[in-house]
Amino acid sequence: MAPAKTTDIGGEGERDAPSQWERDGIPEPSTSASSTLDVRSRASSDSGHAYGPIPVWLQESSKSFHWRWVPYQVRHFARATVSWTRGPDPPQIQKITPFFPSVQEAPVRLITKYFPQKIHKAGLSVHVTTPHAVGAQDINYRPFVIGGPVEDEMGHSSSEYVYRGDSFVCQAAIHAGVVSNQKGGCGVVKLLGSYSNFTSTKRNGIQSIPFDAPFPKSFTFVSGLSSSCIKDLRWPLLAVTVIFTTILSLCTASPSVFFPMVFTMLFFHVGLVSDPPTNTDYASLSSLIIGRFLPAAFVAAVFYRYSVKPQQQDLNAYVERTILWLGGAWIGSLNNYTFDFIPIQRLTPSDLRAQPGAPLALSIIVISLLAIAIGQVWYLRLEGRLPKYLAIYGIFVTFLIVCVIIPTLNLRIHHYFLALLLLPGTRLQTRPSLLYQGILVGLFINGTARWGFDSILQTTNELRGPDGPLHSALPNITSIVPAVSTITFQWAMPPLAQGYDGISTLVNDVERWRWYIGEGQPIKTFERQEEGLVEYFRFALMRGSGAADFTKAGVWEGDGVWRGGRDLGGEE
Repeated sequence: MAPAKTTDIGGEGERDAPSQWERDGIPEPSTSASSTLDVRSRASSDSGHAYGPIPVWLQESSKSFHWRWVPYQVRHFARATVSWTRGPDPPQIQKITPFFPSVQEAPVRLITKYFPQKIHKAGLSVHVTTPHAVGAQDINYRPFVIGGPVEDEMGHSSSEYVYRGDSFVCQAAIHAGVVSNQKGGCGVVKLLGSYSNFTSTKRNGIQSIPFDAPFPKSFTFVSGLSSSCIKDLRWPLLAVTVIFTTILSLCTASPSVFFPMVFTMLFFHVGLVSDPPTNTDYASLSSLIIGRFLPAAFVAAVFYRYSVKPQQQDLNAYVERTILWLGGAWIGSLNNYTFDFIPIQRLTPSDLRAQPGAPLALSIIVISLLAIAIGQVWYLRLEGRLPKYLAIYGIFVTFLIVCVIIPTLNLRIHHYFLALLLLPGTRLQTRPSLLYQGILVGLFINGTARWGFDSILQTTNELRGPDGPLHSALPNITSIVPAVSTITFQWAMPPLAQGYDGISTLVNDVERWRWYIGEGQPIKTFERQEEGLVEYFRFALMRGSGAADFTKAGVWEGDGVWRGGRDLGGEE
């Protein structure tokens, strides 16, 4: 059957009317003897021709037919995404072109020229991190210094500073101006015995805590006297180590020489000088640091092979490496100083709620990490490495999810573990990667030298620490009879079925009374220690000699009025 003729309204003359094949978007079978297949795509709208589009079965590979149940638009978007992640062809390998190369390469050229090749290849400021009760206050994530200048009867402050006996002595010395937080120092402490009305002031960057009740022990610092004090060598030793590592970075071309030597010097500097673990003598401290160095060096050899060496191979920008990589490594290694201003100690919900400014700081950190990740993803794509790294970090994320859902254990991200997670993405030879990798290596060094390879999966008790809340049951105080000079408490019998067999009582944050089942009636009368002064009472259940959580403090005012929480028979 011959095709029908049609007239082109635009004046082009007659042409064949489209067949049923063309109207359905399918090429008409060829009737010629030629073995070639003539496929015509639709021209632009202004061409005057109306050929059908290229069929879908010709636009997709045979593998796509396994996914024919997926809408074509979705498959098209997925193919475009995969094609984008593969990056340009050929890949654009990133390499730093140094500023003023003759200047940056001068030290290495001098070493190579004039020396044989075989020679060439040769805190005082501490915060409590669990809630501590001071009277009616709960103190957390701040210096534990209770007291300040002595006030006379007129309310004028004197030059003498008195602190509660359980205050941190070194922080109290900083507050009183006896020693410096930067340089350290020595002073003479004098015990005073019982004292009351500890004042609050802010001096030398420390805000002390007030306490207006008696406390059995206090101390002050004797002015004009000093003990024989060993000079604080942290800063001179820091200067020496910085100079040596800087010279090494400027004069060393081989990554296999540069990295092991810098890593070793930074590790022992952190472990022995800038942030040493708590030990009584240097012999035990040295033994501990050497024991931690061996596994740390093994892990460092692994990430050197896969992250540090690929980045620094054929790198001749030695001044920029010194500023960015080595400077970043020092920033990370000294994070007990450099990152001390960030109000985040642990990434747990309770700690983030307890630390002032922690949610805002965490938001800023997350946004910064996201911006950094976007930049690294772009460079990985240019080098054609993005699909492989997406697979690697997919494995990391899966591992973290598995750790989170394990029952009875809690995931805790330590310094060293955070560094190990992020280091693979810094193997690129770019200036930002130099800085990021240096900081992460420094964080790994600080975490392992100071704390060791602590487990990333910890029980609730391990996260709680020795002073954290147990979330235990509280005693039932059934009766409170206050007077001006005495106050009487009566309580219900402890729940023996839960293992509790006694009651502990704190008066002004000092344990004053214990009562066990079988020692008479559950009632106790206390006399006021000093007339007219406020007193604080807190109670806890006991198992043997161990106390559970204490109640919030109830306040016995100087005029005999009782003011306590609901769990102490009063109102908030």
